[in-house]
Amino acid sequence: MKVSSSSLNMLRKRFLLMMPCIIFVIRRSKAVAAPSASKTLIWGPGLETNIALPARFFIQTVDTTGRNFTTSPGEKTFEVTFTSPTDPYARIWVQILDRNDGSFLVRYRMYASYTDLHIQILLKDKLVGKSPYVLRGAVYHESCDCPEPSGALWEKNMHCPASFSQIESDLSVFPSVDPDRNAHEILQRFGKRHSLCHYTIKNNQVYIKTKIFMDAFLLSLTRKVKLPDIEFFVNLEDWPLEKRQASEKPSPIFSWCGSNDTQDIVMPTYDVTESVLETMGRVSLDMMSVQGHTGPAWEQKISKAFWRGRDSGKERLELVKLARANPDMLDATLTNFFFFKHDESLYGPLVKHVSFFDFFKYKYQINVDGTVAAYRLPYLLAGDSVVFKHDSIYYEHFYKQLQPWVHYIPFKADLSDLLGKIQWARDHDEEAKRIALAGQRFARTHLMGDSIFCYYFKLFQKYAELQVTEAKVRDCMELVEQPKDELFPCYCARKKVRDEL
Repeated sequence: MKVSSSSLNMLRKRFLLMMPCIIFVIRRSKAVAAPSASKTLIWGPGLETNIALPARFFIQTVDTTGRNFTTSPGEKTFEVTFTSPTDPYARIWVQILDRNDGSFLVRYRMYASYTDLHIQILLKDKLVGKSPYVLRGAVYHESCDCPEPSGALWEKNMHCPASFSQIESDLSVFPSVDPDRNAHEILQRFGKRHSLCHYTIKNNQVYIKTKIFMDAFLLSLTRKVKLPDIEFFVNLEDWPLEKRQASEKPSPIFSWCGSNDTQDIVMPTYDVTESVLETMGRVSLDMMSVQGHTGPAWEQKISKAFWRGRDSGKERLELVKLARANPDMLDATLTNFFFFKHDESLYGPLVKHVSFFDFFKYKYQINVDGTVAAYRLPYLLAGDSVVFKHDSIYYEHFYKQLQPWVHYIPFKADLSDLLGKIQWARDHDEEAKRIALAGQRFARTHLMGDSIFCYYFKLFQKYAELQVTEAKVRDCMELVEQPKDELFPCYCARKKVRDEL
């Protein structure tokens, strides 16, 4: 059949008009592939019976074609419920945090102990993964005094690493530790000018002299595992104290922060330790909550470096002056003056505190020393912005594991190359994003609650092995009692077995 040229032209026009619609439908169907209940992945320590922490597990959304979601499928995609055959009204606080990368962090806190706890995860009334997950046997809550008698078994249940490089490095300075000598010498050298706390852990009970500081964490740890008998001093100030070199027989002092010219034994900071204990409690900022508040997607973040803080170091003052001269690259202002005179002509007016979660509206985060290392670094890494870290003599317990240009972008102590590094990040957006995500993966893996508990246990265990005399409950030391839970008393099967034996 012969078709006229006019009819042919009309057919062509109709086809061209239809093409955008066809393309649109194809693209739209690809973008909205539905989450799959059977293919979605579930994992994490919160699905294991023997981990008594404010626990968590993870949900990685997978679509019906088997591909991982890389953006949020929606805040209320999943529903999580807890039940127990022994108590239909389980007192468990659950929070689902959308990490905006296709995954969710589910954290929960138990306020009583249960038997055979069932965790059910639903996607539109369909069971997800291998749900329901059943935690067999007794599942103990955070306040339950039920320590695992075997440290080796506890480490295995917690998936603790075999060693920590910072612990090995710190303790290498001390071929042996003499508690009797330390009890006299450390107080004589540091007791009058510095704030110290003297602890003894004996038969898994905590004793203290003079000050109360990290009692809550030690009590929490002794509720979970039997610790070795140990006697030690904690430095309650931010800066490290012991300046003797290895050849001069330094005194073993536990501190929150170390430096290149001191020999203190470094612990996780009081800040990150407290945030672990108070997760889903009175603190709003912790390593889990940060993951649910990382701001807009990378492409929508502001391409500036951001910083807020007080005047606790000269470098911070220089950072603010640099920002005032380069407002298109750097937003850095002071919230308080304590250490220096406030010259508004140099540093501008003080500004109100900004919610930490709002930091992540910016692509680049500045971590610069205060009096010592800035203790906000774990939280900055846990976000999804790239961290610019100040070159410093100070360090926290995890710094040895960090790699420049892998987990963060380094800049010099005098800030002379900071603007150049920010410009590099602007010019190499994909590389900067990869560094941001690598830092985030590090924080998610190495700076969560289970890692903090493992670090302390390993530190106490290794330190106890160095003691050449017995840890003693000294004069004037007082027993720190475990808190009593009158409303939900804890029945500990481990203690019953031990008593029967």
